Amino acid sequence: MEEDIRVIEEKCTGCGECLNACPFSAIKILGGIASILEGCNLCGMCREVCNFEAIEICEFGVTTKNENYKGILVFVEQHDNSLTGVGLELLGEARRLAARLKTDVWAVVLGDKVDGLGEELISYGADKVFVADDSILKDYQGDAYSQVLVDLIKKEHPEIVLIGATDIGRVLAPRVAAILRTGLTADCTELSTTEDGYLLQTRPAFGGNIMAQIICPEHRPQMATVRPRVMKKAEKDPAHKGEVIRFIPKIKEVRTRLIKTIRETSRRANLEEAEIIVSGGRGLGSPENFKLIEELAEVLGGVVGGSRAVVDAGWITHSHQVGQTGKTVSPKLYIACGISGAIQHLVGMKTSECIVAINKDPGASIFDVATYGIVGDLFEIIPALIAELRCIS
Repeated sequence: MEEDIRVIEEKCTGCGECLNACPFSAIKILGGIASILEGCNLCGMCREVCNFEAIEICEFGVTTKNENYKGILVFVEQHDNSLTGVGLELLGEARRLAARLKTDVWAVVLGDKVDGLGEELISYGADKVFVADDSILKDYQGDAYSQVLVDLIKKEHPEIVLIGATDIGRVLAPRVAAILRTGLTADCTELSTTEDGYLLQTRPAFGGNIMAQIICPEHRPQMATVRPRVMKKAEKDPAHKGEVIRFIPKIKEVRTRLIKTIRETSRRANLEEAEIIVSGGRGLGSPENFKLIEELAEVLGGVVGGSRAVVDAGWITHSHQVGQTGKTVSPKLYIACGISGAIQHLVGMKTSECIVAINKDPGASIFDVATYGIVGDLFEIIPALIAELRCIS
């Protein structure tokens, strides 16, 4: 078993002896109580000098006994008090895994004035929902979110923890895994179970040229972040029954302050949730020619994406990159303009319902996955498409 450290608040007097003894400056007095910071390496010096036996080093985080950990916990993101798509996708996947493991599905949602989301998550298949409602949780704050999630995991001991590989999830999950001293597989595209009941986590590796399968046989919980739009969303069932547990989080310290949130509102926004995406590649020739892509996206009511090549060239921002090192999308319609079809790009869009490829090279790899392929000059084809669509509308 790994070791963990905690302060018994009822015994702590805030005398500061432990603070002076810590060689790593990993203790702070907050509200008259000693607080252990993330820099602690469990050397035990603080415990040795505490005259009140208020510091305890205990075992947590590593076990080979699966029966000590039960349930699949899904961290469900919410934006403006609305559930995100990736959270519902993870709930659907958790239900499938839970059926194999014969366990329950739990969900946790953090935010401000999010009480109503508990019942909604029950209808999407959660057997138990933990709701932490606090004004400090309104927007993502790494310190606050990680403290709440770690405390919940230590209390409930879930066997598996699933988090979306979003901008928030990719920061939150490593922090939580590091504090719990457990393993984490990032950017999974598939989840399953082994015959022994371990979580089998699949993710692209070596530039997408191989798919690595990873297990975490000794540490608990087993943690994974999962790419958005690669799993099927949970179906809503108003008859599903479950329990909503509302709790007040204990947040000791938040070292950052959110000053302002700036939301992008152009045709280059909301890539993961879009039903229509028009993406441009090197074949456009210059960043100025992205106006063609934006115009086509506007006519279709879609958004703009791009390949890694144009992101690296500075033609479009990374937040709109489609592919292995960008975002995974699965729209109803994906139009690839001047994109050759490198494997790294295909990983991010090949599950789209309908793929239309426009490229002057008939041997381009993008045609291998395209539903419809148009071989020709995009500077002639796209304006013709725009003109025809405007006539129809």
